Amino acid sequence: MKKLVLATGSKGKLKEFQGYLEDLDLELLMKPKDLEVEETGITFMENAILKASQVALATGEWAIADDSGLMIDALDGAPGIYSARYAPTAQECIDRVLRELDGESNRQAQFVCAVAIASGDGKIVLQNEGICRGEILTEEKGQGGFGYDPIFYVPEIGQTFAQMPSQIKDKISHRGVAMASVLPQLKRLFQ
Repeated sequence: MKKLVLATGSKGKLKEFQGYLEDLDLELLMKPKDLEVEETGITFMENAILKASQVALATGEWAIADDSGLMIDALDGAPGIYSARYAPTAQECIDRVLRELDGESNRQAQFVCAVAIASGDGKIVLQNEGICRGEILTEEKGQGGFGYDPIFYVPEIGQTFAQMPSQIKDKISHRGVAMASVLPQLKRLFQ
């Protein structure tokens, strides 16, 4: 069984990726805890490529990485690549966004996810991006998900990411769209 190292320390992200990759005959592992990759890219894709190649080189195994975040139209795309570091905690990130949008009528936003896969020598063999449009609510709704999920509302579904059953979120989310685009090629690589 081939190994694929997920370039993250997030258990929430590991759980999501396990769902996307469950039909593949591979062992999905989290990156070593002591392995940190500095995200110096200026785009989601640059950071995903950096993480995938560095983790692959460090472990000698295939690696998959994503870089994702929330881009809010009225905030000129912020928090963007700084989504996870917009404030010290996830709750403070949500609070900051709600504070910055206080009184703003344009609440349009999108989640973006860039995915990159590297072979054990660090060479990027697959990459793609997924986007999910929505809007930012004025208050949190739902208990599921993580990060900004309680304030990201998808009008077509009528729910926030935090309210959605995982089967729906996994299909329509930015990560779901990105993974759907790389899965056919990933299956060929791991046959």
